[in-house]
Amino acid sequence: MKNYRYVDIITALFVVVLVVSNIASTKVVLLGPFTFDGGTVLFPLAYIFGDVLTEVYGYKRSRRVIWTGFFLLLLSALTFGLVGALPAPSDEFSQKSAEAFSTILGLVPRIVLASLVAYWVGEFANSYILARLKVATQGRFLALRTFASTLVGQGLDTAIFLLVAFYGVWDNNLLWTVFVSNYIFKVGLEVLLTPVTYGVVGFLKRAENEDYYDRDTRFNPFLLR
Repeated sequence: MKNYRYVDIITALFVVVLVVSNIASTKVVLLGPFTFDGGTVLFPLAYIFGDVLTEVYGYKRSRRVIWTGFFLLLLSALTFGLVGALPAPSDEFSQKSAEAFSTILGLVPRIVLASLVAYWVGEFANSYILARLKVATQGRFLALRTFASTLVGQGLDTAIFLLVAFYGVWDNNLLWTVFVSNYIFKVGLEVLLTPVTYGVVGFLKRAENEDYYDRDTRFNPFLLR
């Protein structure tokens, strides 16, 4: 597989966005008319990175990065779970610190599962649709292609996460309110950042001398090469 100058940087940024978003999701926030988990503030960037990876380097390279993010997200969840399960010293400061840690990072298995499944399905759907549309449109209409892939990817991601994590826990009206707020905010943010996506894609295509078309790609998400 061809070596590139900037893939490692994009991969690192992608993973950081995933992990930080997962931690920030422990707080529900209000922003104007929107109600959503705190991770939504940053998480849309993961889809922008996914768009950039697929547009410039192709589905195969994007697939490797998606799996890298998946395993590192799982590692962070397992680490937080292990640290939370280990006993703390009996002094007052340590006990309060342990309680604070458990409150913020003590994610229940259901939420971890929801986050992992939603991320996996949403990211692969986004990458697959973008790659297919690029071939179908012969590389034109980047904004339309990123918008279409985001509509599907973010929709699946948001719906799966909320249903797996909170169905039966939250009232159905609250679930619907949070879904609509999350979905509109995520898609809207990507639309607003479209000029940035264009700029980054253009820079990388020139710098890497690459503009990959997935004409003969095997789209099986379980292939790692």
